[in-house]
Amino acid sequence: QTHGPLVKQAATNIVQYSTSVLDSPRLAGFVLDMFLTPFIDLGNELSVPSYVFYTSGAAFLGFQFYILDLHDEQNVNILELEDSDTEFTIPSYLNPVSSNLFPSVMLKPESLPMVITLTRGLRKAKGIMINTFWELESHAISSLSDASALPVYPVGPLLNLESESEVHQSSDIMKWLDEQPPSSVVFLCFGSWGSFNGDQVKEIAFALEQSGHRFLWSLRQPPHPSKGPRASPTDYDDASEVLPEGFLDRTRGIGKIIGWAPQVAILGHPATGGFVSHCGWNSTLESIWFGVPIAAWPVYAEQQLNAFELVMELGLAVEIKMDYKRDGMDSGEIEIVSAKTIEKGIRSVMEEGSDVRKRVKEMSEKSRKALMNAGSSHSTLRGLVDDVM
Repeated sequence: QTHGPLVKQAATNIVQYSTSVLDSPRLAGFVLDMFLTPFIDLGNELSVPSYVFYTSGAAFLGFQFYILDLHDEQNVNILELEDSDTEFTIPSYLNPVSSNLFPSVMLKPESLPMVITLTRGLRKAKGIMINTFWELESHAISSLSDASALPVYPVGPLLNLESESEVHQSSDIMKWLDEQPPSSVVFLCFGSWGSFNGDQVKEIAFALEQSGHRFLWSLRQPPHPSKGPRASPTDYDDASEVLPEGFLDRTRGIGKIIGWAPQVAILGHPATGGFVSHCGWNSTLESIWFGVPIAAWPVYAEQQLNAFELVMELGLAVEIKMDYKRDGMDSGEIEIVSAKTIEKGIRSVMEEGSDVRKRVKEMSEKSRKALMNAGSSHSTLRGLVDDVM
């Protein structure tokens, strides 16, 4: 919002220039981040269309619209759903969804108004571009088309696969992977904000050791409480201080502990056979792109619903703990997921020839075809350009 006047001035200059200079480029419209819907008013003021780029999946977009309908049309008190397990029939999902999977940000009085305002803003757009593809979320995309006059454009998967500098900086990781057999390594990474306390770290370590699988674990140190709930994790100076005694020695031949991870490069390596993930949408699309099955362990934001979709709707993941939450908004005692539960998920995701592994490989091929000439997302993007121009 602080940049609003600058954006308005720049856009106004483009409009004025295009009307005064023959054959000059014209302002065709705005493409806005999903959190910048207030700029739609500027587009209307300049008589140009505004399209939103939605970086989560189509199913979650449908969930947002459903929550907005409950709030605005049905006068449901969304805040009363906190700590409940009420099931809802949401059009963008095939199966009933329990409220214990709803994001905490939608269940807190300090954040719900912001979510409602942003979702109302989405409805003011000319259309919504979604980072997904038809073959992955056909039901959710169809439900959005049926429930609203608002056009949706699945244009994904849009991924940043250019990670040469990251690979160079982490060459020891890639060298280690080069030494491992194909599809033999389970990769554990929980996103930019994902970290666990010492008790949970030990349970993960016990699970890895008991599973016997080769592993690459991105282990991050939680921020100090004094830095507040939105501080980012950091790398350990010495990871042995939080791991079980002797763990590093006992797993030296099969495992590697790292800090920050070049995730794209790791998922794309032939040695990577499974991914214990927080189910962030970008990570989900990257995993599908490279054909690596997921063991779902969501942590915060919309990840619980992403995990639900992957496990229960699409059969592209196995579950570790689908309703786990640790997002800085819950003041209760932090749940510890047992080593037994984690080990079960690891063994399941690494199972050779499993139905989940086969489905992920098939979806990987479809994700690439979607972006090719005449593919579903390629065709949708051409249609969007035609609509704008």
